[in-house]
Parts: sequence; C-alpha cells; structure tokens
Amino acid sequence: MGRTYQFVTRDKDRHGNVRLYFRRPGRAKIRLPGPEGSEAFLRAYGDALAGRLQPKKSAAAAPARTTFAWLANEYQHSRAWLGLAEGTKTARRGILGRLSNEFGDLPYRTLTAKNVRTLRDRAAGRPHSANNILKILRAVYAWALEEDLVTTNPAADVPPVRTVSDGYHTWTMAEVHQYEARHPVGTMARLALDIMLYTAVRRSDAIRFGPANVRNGYLVFTEHKGRRRKPKRAELPILPPLARSIEATPTAGATFIATAAGKPFGDKGFGSRFRKWCDEAGLPNCTAHGLRKTTAVRLAELGCSEHEIAAVTGHTKLEQVAVYTRAANQKLLAASAMARLEASGSVRDVDAVPPNAVAGRSGTAPPLKPLENQEAQNEFGSPGGIRTPDQPVNSRLLYR
Repeated sequence: MGRTYQFVTRDKDRHGNVRLYFRRPGRAKIRLPGPEGSEAFLRAYGDALAGRLQPKKSAAAAPARTTFAWLANEYQHSRAWLGLAEGTKTARRGILGRLSNEFGDLPYRTLTAKNVRTLRDRAAGRPHSANNILKILRAVYAWALEEDLVTTNPAADVPPVRTVSDGYHTWTMAEVHQYEARHPVGTMARLALDIMLYTAVRRSDAIRFGPANVRNGYLVFTEHKGRRRKPKRAELPILPPLARSIEATPTAGATFIATAAGKPFGDKGFGSRFRKWCDEAGLPNCTAHGLRKTTAVRLAELGCSEHEIAAVTGHTKLEQVAVYTRAANQKLLAASAMARLEASGSVRDVDAVPPNAVAGRSGTAPPLKPLENQEAQNEFGSPGGIRTPDQPVNSRLLYR
C-alpha cells in the first residue's frame, strides 16, 4: 500500500484522468502536479504545506451585458475588429482597456455626446491622444449601431481637437543633398532614401518592394496600409535615378531594402535604422515620412494637379493634397507678381499701371520678365517652369 498524504484529494475528470489537489478544510483547493509521489508532486506538496503555494485566482466574472466593458469586449471579437491591422489593434486595445477600467461598469447606452466631449477635453493637452479616444469611440459605437445594440452614435458629431502642428518635417532639397553626400549611391542608406523620394510611398510599402514588384519599368504593388479593409493597387514608374540606385545596390533577398544580414526590415526596425542614417548625415529633424511630403511638395511646385499628386501618394481624399498645391500655387503666383513689380523698374511706377491691367492684354503693364530659373522655363516651355496640363513632368526637375 502506498504512502498517503495529508490534505491530498483525488478527483477524476470526464476523461477518467486523476487530478491531485491539496485542500485544507475550509480553504480553496490547490492543484498539484502528478503523478503522486513524483519529485514535482513532492516539491509542490511541501510548498502547499508550508503556505508557499496559493490557489490560483479565479478568472474575473464576465461583465454584465449592459456595461461598456461588455461592449468593448464584444467589439474586439467582431468582424470590424478582425479587419484591422495588428498595430491598430494593439493601440485600440490599450485605450479600450483604460476606458473599461475607468467606467466599464456603466451602461453603454447612457453614454452621451457630452460625456464624449468630456473624455476628449481631459486629454486636450495631448491632441493626438484626445483624437484617438474620439476615433475609437466612434468606431465602437458605429459597430454597435450596425448590430442594433444602440440607436445613436454619441461620438459621431463630436469634433476632434484642432492641432497646430504641421506634422512631420518636410525635407528641403538642401537636406536631401546633405544626406546624399553622406550616403552615396550603392549604399543601403541611399537606396532607402531614393525609393521613398522617387515614389512618395509610405515606409511600410518601401520596405516591401523587391524584384517581384518590378513589371515593365513600373513598381506594381498593393498598398500595405488598409490592405485588409480597402485594398488599393498602385503602379508607379521607376524613374532613372531610382533605377540606377537599385542597380548599384547589392541585394540578395526578396526586398530591395534589407538588413546587414540580408533580411527584410520590419516597420519599427526600419524606422530606427533610418533614424540612425539621418543622424549620421547630421539631420536630426528629418524622418522617413518627411520624404513623402517632400515629393508631394515638389510635384505641386511643378504644377501637378491634386489628382495627379494623389495618384502618386495614394491619398483617397484630396484635402491633404490640396495643402501642397495651395502652398505651391501661392509661391508661383507670388513669384509671377513680384516679377512684374521688378519689371516695372520701381515700386512707385506701379501707380501708372491701370488697376485691371493683365499681362497679354491692352494696358500699360510690361511683359513678364523671365524668372531666374531659365532651365526650368526651357524644360516646360513656360515661365518659371509651370507645367501645362498636356505636358509630362520631367523627372530631372523633381529633385535638384
């Protein structure tokens, strides 16, 4: 007959397997590893006798179906949730967890627009955080509305916190040249710059480009962002400077941009690596995303329309693209206006020009004086290099 152990009980599960528990009278039972008498069993049994081994805490009770915590949990198991990118899920999961800890036991149907404004305004000192809270609440209640769990979306009409930031720093051409001087053609650092500079893609797309994306002189790909919900296929011409950079940079893997070990970069890893390349070039304010803005600005300054720029950058809404074109138009119009002022010979002589005089019509306004950018004028056949709709963009003028 084997040894008996005080406070040890034996239960059988539905499959007939014996489970061992340590249970003092009036206390919760503690699961012990088997088999009985083994080294693992004796060690756990000794810890239980000495009080060093405590019963596992039972899982928290599921939230009531009427609470915000329940709604947030259900949203994270919905089809709407499954369609999100992993990075988006991680960010939203953290915010929903904080909101559930704060007022998760309150009925989700009682949330009002005033409550949402209060949540937004408490984080107003951190505009992006405030707007993320608003965005997530909109998404949760939009899903709940589709599932007939609520009748209104309390966050739908609450405006976001207005920000005054211009976002990522837009590289100047001087900064581009400074980076190029530090990282010549043939280096991985230069190839990374050239891919983003000559395509205006997001870094999540740039790090995935490889020989498989090249077809008849174009980069053909599906944008990584939004690929699950609204996949967008794009084709971008490979400009000569980018083709030379790709040809000069040795790559052995599936992607053009690769680590020292020849492996593809992850999103965060590439961001850190590009940060080091910028620092090595003495450009602490420059980022990968800023190159995307640089290309958009250059296209706008060359007279490209909003739709043309959006075809390159992949923007589905023209509001952001309009920011680039408005600034470029202002610059070009100002240059044209000041050229007329210079051609007049004196600021005081402007009084002699009829108020409605327009160049090319009757009146005393002098003809336009050619701008200093004579090469740009010759390339496009118009003053200042302003492109007309039927003229293609010359890639040599993009980044000089």
